Amino acid sequence: MIKKLQPGEIVNILKKEIENIDVNQVEKEDQGEVIEILDGIARLSGLSGVMLNEEVEFENKVRGVAFNLEVDNVGVLILGSLEGLSAGMTVKRLRRLLNVPVGDEVIGRVIDPIGRPLDGKGPVNVSEYRNIEMKALGVMSRKGVNEPMQTGIKIIDAIVPIGRGQRELIIGDRQTGKTTIAIDAILNQRDQNVKCIYVAIGQKQSTTATIVEKLRSFGAMDYTTVVMASAAYPSPFQFYAPYAATALAEYFMLKGEHVLIIYDDLTKHAQAYRELSLLVKRPPGREAYPGDVFYLHSRLLERSAKLSDELGGGSITSLPIIETQAGDVSAYIPTNVISITDGQIFLDKELFNSGQRPAMDVGISVSRVGGAAQTKAMKKAVGTLKADLQQYLEVKAFSQFASDLDPATRKQLEHGSKLMELLKQRHQEPLNVVDQVIALYAATNGYLDNIDIGQIQKCEKDLISHIRIMHAPLYEKVMKEKAISDEVVTEFNKIIGDFVGRFSGK
Repeated sequence: MIKKLQPGEIVNILKKEIENIDVNQVEKEDQGEVIEILDGIARLSGLSGVMLNEEVEFENKVRGVAFNLEVDNVGVLILGSLEGLSAGMTVKRLRRLLNVPVGDEVIGRVIDPIGRPLDGKGPVNVSEYRNIEMKALGVMSRKGVNEPMQTGIKIIDAIVPIGRGQRELIIGDRQTGKTTIAIDAILNQRDQNVKCIYVAIGQKQSTTATIVEKLRSFGAMDYTTVVMASAAYPSPFQFYAPYAATALAEYFMLKGEHVLIIYDDLTKHAQAYRELSLLVKRPPGREAYPGDVFYLHSRLLERSAKLSDELGGGSITSLPIIETQAGDVSAYIPTNVISITDGQIFLDKELFNSGQRPAMDVGISVSRVGGAAQTKAMKKAVGTLKADLQQYLEVKAFSQFASDLDPATRKQLEHGSKLMELLKQRHQEPLNVVDQVIALYAATNGYLDNIDIGQIQKCEKDLISHIRIMHAPLYEKVMKEKAISDEVVTEFNKIIGDFVGRFSGK
């Protein structure tokens, strides 16, 4: 039988426990001392009670965050200037995990990964903060991708469509237009009730400043936040930047809103993590990356989701960017991120140099989810576009060795070349879905085959303007219904046929 303690006995026990508390042990849990300062990292003794990702503060008020917890020391990432830091300094716990300011006040601002303003517009006044590292929502909190995330880029929306809540990788060599695609996708979200976050990781500060100015000139900063950890920033900032941006995106998603987030780029993010891991003496593995480098990106990208209706139906759509070396998609980091994402847009250096822009390789690029969110109008307009392009590229490769081609092969080559020409698109000129449908319908159904290849772009532009102005009710009908009925097909055939006939006769 268990004896019941009387109130007086409980009080006596508590008094004894309080008297036996080791004050030195409490101080050891809450305070530490700097052993050494490395590149952006401080190694401390003490702080035995500190948690992973908990903030700490040095004597001179510089902040840090617990990154590496060992038996006899703690590795802390320094989130500020190293000037004035030295061995022997006292460090105390702040008893809070690293967080970032969230709220509508952050929209239109340029901030660093811990929320400090970088745009000269004064402090970011918010009332809410969110931990930058959060567990991804489970399967039961999500629903299937069922809404399109239009990029405004014909070749992407037609062949590798992206849905809200999807993770679509943009991958390719240096200088192949990866960031260009991401910026155009942001520009296309104007009036689409989508908030955008651009994360610049390890980029030149001047490059990011140019992007910000470009977004501002198009009015895109009205719905965009830029989180910047440039190449001049210490590795800890580059490491935490994408997590901080995702925490901000989750704030809006949980309110039922839609967010597009660009990680530019995760190659530099992995390199920053490798640098930090080696400095704290974590065992190196393949290509000197630590063994948990896969988890580095999987725990980040798993936070992108399309939420269930019960949770508001919000979404985070992510477009991570990875830079390859000489088109090698089988390298360590590219293969990791490819296996985490729901498809990839592969940009080919040769296509880019030949003037085909966007330089998307149709054969390797794929979307494993977005087709479920593609509108009926787009599906009808696209038809056999991808198959036609793949056949064209195969025939083109073989035709280089043939001196004489039969009429069917020649026709196939001509049709394919016109499709490729139509899919060229200038930077900063995204098209809405109806304009894309008109252009793609005309091309896939052979209406542009008799147009001189140098006139394809002009014909496309004039055709879209003609239908928008002269056949406004039809244009609005497709915009509203997001589908092409048999009646619309009949009207399209007549209108496009007549227009192309007149255009080719000019």
